[in-house]
Amino acid sequence: MRHPHTVTVRILDKDYQVACPENQEAELLVSAKYLDSQMRTIRDSGKVIGLERIAVMTALNISHELLQASEEPEPEPVELPPSVESVQRINRKLDDALYQLRQLEIS
Repeated sequence: MRHPHTVTVRILDKDYQVACPENQEAELLVSAKYLDSQMRTIRDSGKVIGLERIAVMTALNISHELLQASEEPEPEPVELPPSVESVQRINRKLDDALYQLRQLEIS
């Protein structure tokens, strides 16, 4: 039996093992770095205490960013470096998932 490819990401000084297709490892690392940065910002504000609360507030902020971005008109396509394209691909997947979630909430 083949074992899934795992990647270690560090978020708020804690390591997490995450299963990930090998061809998406760079995207996962970029996402984890962004998440870590956002969680540190909330933690360092001193207004939110506890890892779970920091994670929830960060998730809400990122969800808000994604919803705001999805309401903006699409800019003209430009050729971007692969790392930016990878993040944009993840954003599109998240936008699709959020749209499907909104459809479920409406039903």
